[in-house]
Amino acid sequence: MNNKRVVVLDYGAGNLRSVARAVEHVGFLPDVASDVRALDDADAVVMPGVGAAADTMRHLEEGGFVEPLRAYIQAQRPFLGVCMGFQALLTTSEEGGSHACLDIIPGQVRRLERTNGQKVPHMGWNKVTQVREHPIFNDIPDGSYFYFVHSYYPDPEDESLVVGKTTYGVEFASIIARDGLVATQFHPEKSGKVGLQLYRNFLTASCG
Repeated sequence: MNNKRVVVLDYGAGNLRSVARAVEHVGFLPDVASDVRALDDADAVVMPGVGAAADTMRHLEEGGFVEPLRAYIQAQRPFLGVCMGFQALLTTSEEGGSHACLDIIPGQVRRLERTNGQKVPHMGWNKVTQVREHPIFNDIPDGSYFYFVHSYYPDPEDESLVVGKTTYGVEFASIIARDGLVATQFHPEKSGKVGLQLYRNFLTASCG
């Protein structure tokens, strides 16, 4: 078991247990932490998330996470955002009106529209098309299926950040990467072998 410190953020919103199990399954010790000081000596941070944007931001603010998270990511330290952990990185979200997010990645979180009879929320397996090479995809075939649960999708302004896309009525960025940051709209911890491989790739690159 790798002894590097992998912090799974417990900020009051998230599927912590399944994320921690995935981290442990690929050979790393998860440290589920609700104290913002855990960021100080983390070797990698995983920020899971389920729920609404306004609630997520309220939890982050109440826990004192907002500025420390911005500083952590701006320092190019290893960070993986999952689902709402991706959406919260953008500038604003349309969910429930318009809500300010962390504004680490310029862009908006937009509502999925019901087109061609497709149901919203988007729930289930869908294909991720790799649009450029990145180590996060090591040993993951292009076009692999991952598990999604969401009604809103991230729309970052900088197209060069996007490494994977998915189509559900609209084509959207399902995975981005920049410096030490990776963020996925899907849930790798619920995506079987390819999801575990993604965690393995992120943590191996981050922690050795």
